Amino acid sequence: MGDSYNDLPMFEMAGYKIAMGNAAALLKETADFITLSNVEHGVAAGIRHLLDRT
Repeated sequence: MGDSYNDLPMFEMAGYKIAMGNAAALLKETADFITLSNVEHGVAAGIRHLLDRT
């Protein structure tokens, strides 16, 4: 999960990329899934999404 340009190298390595709802536009464009923002508990929602995929 990422929200800023410093997360781009991680996104290049990740098998499944999740961008926060408040992420930079470039991360959202490359993400496989966009979760809620950080103030809306987006990390928890992203983890829930990953668990639901299995």
